[in-house]
Amino acid sequence: MKTKCGARWGGWVALISLAAAATSARMQAAPAGASVGGDVWWKHAVIYEIYPRSFQDSNGDGVGDLNGITERLGYLQWLGVDAIWIAPMYPSPQVDFGYDISDYESVDPRYGTLADFDRLVKSARSDGIRVILDLVLNHTSDRHPWFVAAARSRSDPKHDWYVWSDGKPGPDGARLPPNNWVSLFGGSAWEWVPSVRQFYYHKFYKQQPDLNWRNPAVEQAMFAAMRFWLDRGVAGFRLDAIPELFEDPQLRDEPAFGGTNAQGDLNLQHIYTNNLPEVHDTLRRMRAMIARYNGDRVLIGETYLPKIADLDRWYGGDRHDELQLPMDMQVGMLNRLDAAEFRRRIEDVETKVHGSQPLLVFDNHDQIRSWDRYGDGVHNEAIAKLIAALLLTCRDTALLYQGQELGQRTTTPTRVEDVKDPIGITGWPKEKGRDGERTPMQWNASNPQAGFSTNPQTWLPVPPSYRTINVESERDDPESLLNWYHRLIALRRNRPALHDGRMVMLDPNNPSVLAYARLDPRGNPVVVALNLSAQPQTVSLALGSLGIQGGTFKVLLADLATVDDTPALQAPTLPPYATWVAEVQAR
Repeated sequence: MKTKCGARWGGWVALISLAAAATSARMQAAPAGASVGGDVWWKHAVIYEIYPRSFQDSNGDGVGDLNGITERLGYLQWLGVDAIWIAPMYPSPQVDFGYDISDYESVDPRYGTLADFDRLVKSARSDGIRVILDLVLNHTSDRHPWFVAAARSRSDPKHDWYVWSDGKPGPDGARLPPNNWVSLFGGSAWEWVPSVRQFYYHKFYKQQPDLNWRNPAVEQAMFAAMRFWLDRGVAGFRLDAIPELFEDPQLRDEPAFGGTNAQGDLNLQHIYTNNLPEVHDTLRRMRAMIARYNGDRVLIGETYLPKIADLDRWYGGDRHDELQLPMDMQVGMLNRLDAAEFRRRIEDVETKVHGSQPLLVFDNHDQIRSWDRYGDGVHNEAIAKLIAALLLTCRDTALLYQGQELGQRTTTPTRVEDVKDPIGITGWPKEKGRDGERTPMQWNASNPQAGFSTNPQTWLPVPPSYRTINVESERDDPESLLNWYHRLIALRRNRPALHDGRMVMLDPNNPSVLAYARLDPRGNPVVVALNLSAQPQTVSLALGSLGIQGGTFKVLLADLATVDDTPALQAPTLPPYATWVAEVQAR
């Protein structure tokens, strides 16, 4: 913030801190999973994704672990998050860094023990934070006992737990894959197993064979694994690759639409391997199963969907009986600052999902960080604050990814020999992998490992930016991106309009400014204006159409010299990439 608002700074921060502390105390008094304020807890929550390998190393081996997460719960409570989503920490060969699971009912020794997990859940509960687990239902590791048995003999009961094909005849008696399906990570999606003389299907790496969800025994086993963790107190699951759960039983070729991808494979329309209708029957049964648990357990879906109508189906449409929170990637993955398109996509999820709660996502462990996707190289910090305001003042459940609140940069390897992510190894140089967004959390400048570890050989290197971009230094800087996120989360929790209010677009034809009001009868309206351009912009708010005829604006948060309260309901001229959040107060 600039000096123009300095006189109010101390009082405002104190007010926010007191309000946040009161809310935290209220959450601690409630049992884990309980609803707060008469609403389900996940509605309007702030969920924080933790990539456990990179969050905090507690034992000095260079890899993050569960005890490291427990050590850092105080930070997460201070930030104001309601729940943490932990990427897979189950036993795994780590070919895909945990997304290849070899045991669904234990903890990988790299990350700790079941006792460590139980301690984490208990400690998080005492801090008012719930724990959500990442669950991979589409496939297992090829070292899972199920697949080891399935690949041993066609007569083994587990054989039909996976997707197999005899293939097609080829030259000289060889067998060829049954169709043109390709792996997301390069090459044919079919792998030959000599012991059974069949191919198995793998949407992802060949070490990740797809389960056959048409076999009821698979559903029974997976639901049992979910109950194992629900019984241990988890608040729900983020379901990885859930649209890929079923495949076309006829194994028909997928149509090509021209050209090749970064792996050199044909670009295909995945109409036979993605988003098949059978998955919705499974989700309805899954939703009914978790509904038998108290505490409003939640199902979150990894749903990269191109159309709002597709997203609505994942909620269950007007029945609301499938996922509570399919991830809306249409807003956060727009990847350009376009006021008109943001407005359209937000209005879509506000009006075309039968009143379901949006879950907006700008960052995760699979995407180049939003700092780099949206930044212009000059105004990146202002743009990052703008993105944060959009995420946390919309009517949504908000998902953060570790380091997003610091402005951690994507640090992509510059040499193929440094790449750890297999997709980067196979796709280099067109596809450099996902290591860049998975580097360790930057806690402080106490050592070259940024306080993440005492081991100089961390599993991925810590970038030099840790010296200034870290929790400790940003927490001490009132103008930092971290404190910006902290204040936004506190505002969202303590202003009824931002917590629960309906959303109305303002100045809807402005090509450069995204402006909207949040309205709730229990509190004053809040107006948000975001300048998505490099030029100063004037906003036309026209609040009279909302029944607001008089009063003043009380600025709650602004990142540039636009913070003075206005004597009338008159919006300021917004500097380039400025954020302005104000409360309407009666005279």
